[in-house]
Amino acid sequence: MQSELLEQLQSWHEQDEFGRIIERIEAIPETERDYNLIGQLARAYNNTGRYREAVEQLLSVHQQGASDPLWQYRLGYAYCYIANYEQALLAFERADELMPHDESTLEFLRQIRPEADKMRRDRQRHEEELAAFEQSGIQNHLRAASGTYDPATFWVESDYAQDNHVSDPFDEEEIGSIEQELGYKLPASYIQLMNTQNGGIPALTVFPTKEATSWAEDHIAISSLMGIGHDKIYALAGEMGSRFMIEDWGYPDLGIVICDCPSAGHDVVMLDYRFCGPEGEPCVVHVDQENDYEITYLAPNFEAFIRGLVDEETYDLSDEENED
Repeated sequence: MQSELLEQLQSWHEQDEFGRIIERIEAIPETERDYNLIGQLARAYNNTGRYREAVEQLLSVHQQGASDPLWQYRLGYAYCYIANYEQALLAFERADELMPHDESTLEFLRQIRPEADKMRRDRQRHEEELAAFEQSGIQNHLRAASGTYDPATFWVESDYAQDNHVSDPFDEEEIGSIEQELGYKLPASYIQLMNTQNGGIPALTVFPTKEATSWAEDHIAISSLMGIGHDKIYALAGEMGSRFMIEDWGYPDLGIVICDCPSAGHDVVMLDYRFCGPEGEPCVVHVDQENDYEITYLAPNFEAFIRGLVDEETYDLSDEENED
């Protein structure tokens, strides 16, 4: 029976019938799935873009998989496509140790090593900036005006924003629903800001960067902030919300898309949970589809990002406008 099932699963795999593989294995009680079935399910999840679920399945049999090059390869593949390059590198290096000279593994290693190095640098910067921000004593203070931030003047009013971005006020039940749907806990400072207005267009739309992006040498721009809800098209769980950008536009599933940019979807700003886990305090990154989903670190947390926004007149945008 087991051999016949594995043969059928392999046949479906060769026909790209990954959904049928998932449906068949998921119909089997979890307690009855052995190592081979879990590996097949993880492979099918990888082939349908369900990378976080693939990681979860593979880690459930990590003791058996530790010495299996195919298990290591599948784990590295899943980590790679959620942009967890540090863990992906470890898995592919172990796969190479267990089965040297595999060309697919070597190709991933060539691609991932520079990304893993960049992720390590970003992690170090994140730890340093987060410590400095926490020492400032202003964390989770977006309810009231302080410094350059003023909730009374933060949002720009317009009919377009009201129709497409500004969601109705939310309650704890709505927060829980959104968090469950997206798979991540929303930062307290994000919730505080959305209590002033639930999504919309900010008055300050430019954030300085320490490295160049496709947008500019020293900054990125945003066009809106997504609200907590399902109703508006640009809400977190709306028609063009976070999951849409990840599942339909191919952005890495490293967290939550919170801002769209003037490129109309070709770059976004995301809450990045790679350093903290889904329940932790995420940093903020810019992800550039036009540059192979390049990730640029922006701020140690959401509040630091909001407080770091500046007016577009701070920069001479004439060159960018001429390029458009």
